[in-house]
Amino acid sequence: MLSTEDDILRAAEAWRHEGRSVALATVIETWGSAPRPVGSHLLIDADGLFLGSVSGGCVEGDVITEALDVIGDGRPRTLEFGVADETAWRVGLSCGGRIRIFVERVD
Repeated sequence: MLSTEDDILRAAEAWRHEGRSVALATVIETWGSAPRPVGSHLLIDADGLFLGSVSGGCVEGDVITEALDVIGDGRPRTLEFGVADETAWRVGLSCGGRIRIFVERVD
């Protein structure tokens, strides 16, 4: 298990060196009781394998799905989840708070 955000960034470099297509999701803003701090990362490869966390399990599934699209089309995305969002109950942020995540392909 990776223990630091630097470990995840090193893994991104290693995965790219192996020829894997990858995306990096980064928490860029939080409000309220978001479970991960700004700067937290989730690394995803084209097969859906991942390392790290951007929400402690609340929104990872949706972020991975978007990351696979980012790997495919190369267009970065900013995702936002929260209790005021229509996806709040589906993704599990019912505890409150909001989170904004930037997803980009790592070339």
